Amino acid sequence: MRVNELWIYPVKSCRGIAVERSEVTPKGLSGDRQWMIVDENGQFLTQRTHPKMTQIAVTLEAEYLTLADCQGELDPISVPRFGTGSKRAVQVWKTQTLAVDEGDASADWLTAVLNTPCRLVRQSSEHPRPTNPSYAPGGVVSFADGYPLLMTTTASLADLNRRIQATDPAASPVLMGQFRPNVVIDLDLDRAFEEDHWRSLQMGDVTFDCVKPCDRCIVTTTNQTSGDRNPQKEPLKTLATFRRFNGKIYFGENLVPKCLGYVERGDRLEVIAAGPDRQF
Repeated sequence: MRVNELWIYPVKSCRGIAVERSEVTPKGLSGDRQWMIVDENGQFLTQRTHPKMTQIAVTLEAEYLTLADCQGELDPISVPRFGTGSKRAVQVWKTQTLAVDEGDASADWLTAVLNTPCRLVRQSSEHPRPTNPSYAPGGVVSFADGYPLLMTTTASLADLNRRIQATDPAASPVLMGQFRPNVVIDLDLDRAFEEDHWRSLQMGDVTFDCVKPCDRCIVTTTNQTSGDRNPQKEPLKTLATFRRFNGKIYFGENLVPKCLGYVERGDRLEVIAAGPDRQF
């Protein structure tokens, strides 16, 4: 078992960046979900309601974050990676916090791309978000939905696609990017969903707790290149036949780092502790 892919998503719900190596911070992979787009009231926006966010490509350099319109209608725009700005009250799910507003130029650019009034904000180092205390008490997280990292495996995706195509041989395969993971583990095909049993693991320098399976939403049905929704509502339709528990549909594992260090592609994954099936 090895790390097959590493991804960061600097702006929540916009396109991701594949990386070869990443520092693991208490909040997750360095640079992951440090920015997000909010409406005029500070409420976070995602592909759940704005699938056109798939059309915003992101480049993260030492000094600047750059946004590009994949449809080519607007020139790219950059903001200082560590610039100063006024604080703005924002909300991510049930969490209210203060974030750094990135100014009118980026707000106007995003408003034009998404065709809705919105602004770009950066997470403030002075206002960390807590993880869900029910599963990860005392942890902190970026603007990710709830936990520092999301892990998926190639075996589970292959099993899912086998089930979809058994029902509809003409169906296009679901791509891993639709689940927007941070870490993808290369796992033998006969070990699908083995990650359900993992409780603690090590990759590179870092040990992680597997705190909770990830419940999934309509974003997984979204083509991450075009922004189109799958008309058959896949993969949620098929996942619901065997991965639905207590009204939610699960794929992937939420991770919390227990120490700091680096992870890179090719690192061996070692399962330190495993357990029985969870009662999701």
